[in-house]
Amino acid sequence: MHVVLRRKLMRAKIAVRRLVLAEEREHVAVRRRLAGRYLRGEGLEIGALHLPLSLPRGARAHYVDRMGVDELRAHYPELEPYELVRPDVVDDGEKLGTVEVGSVDFVVANHLIEHCQDPIGTLLAYARVLREDGVLYLAAPDRRRTRFDREREETSLEHLLRDHEEGPAWSRTTHYREWSRLAIGVPAEEAAEHAAMLEEQDYSIHFHTFTATSFLALLLHCREAYGLPLELLATETNHHEFIVIARRTAGAALAPATAPASAYSAV
Repeated sequence: MHVVLRRKLMRAKIAVRRLVLAEEREHVAVRRRLAGRYLRGEGLEIGALHLPLSLPRGARAHYVDRMGVDELRAHYPELEPYELVRPDVVDDGEKLGTVEVGSVDFVVANHLIEHCQDPIGTLLAYARVLREDGVLYLAAPDRRRTRFDREREETSLEHLLRDHEEGPAWSRTTHYREWSRLAIGVPAEEAAEHAAMLEEQDYSIHFHTFTATSFLALLLHCREAYGLPLELLATETNHHEFIVIARRTAGAALAPATAPASAYSAV
């Protein structure tokens, strides 16, 4: 049974990556245009894998991922044919605990926020590391236009708030089961076992689903409820995804409770 489930998992992983790669090729021009307009200086791109954002002259990214390149290759064997970006910083891309407060000019997070177990905490972390007037460049799949999410319910604001206030452990197993059953079509009688295997691997799934409208509502709520110092500059629908550009405004530093002993800085 485990062999069969592993084969299904591999086929699903390959299908995901093939779909993403094909769609990226179709709409890379939109991403490049927005990057050229808004990104300057020294920044971070998180979770780039084999699809880093094309940056304009005058912008330089340091790459962040949760594993080194060898571990990434072992975790994502379906990416074997592709060249992976070698991370400059190995860190949890949801928390950026090794990155200094106010140290970067931009943060790029493409197709990452849906993988985050606490998206509100992640937005706060990105604002924390941005300098004043720094830019968040974020792309995410629109649930209605993504075959892996279109059968799933849109994540409610209440759910996201609970994940942030209580921690995401309460919903983690449910997300893996929903992903197995609705996103990749594992038969109902096998879904729990398949989900448990994914959870044991800490495999990165779409924990949450968004539309542009629901994400902008989340951003507004975070500004009001948590003092998130991000001001919307632009939003654009781009095939199966939406792109949000936001500027770090003056405000609270949003420092972590304890500063890391050896912090990364782009300076």
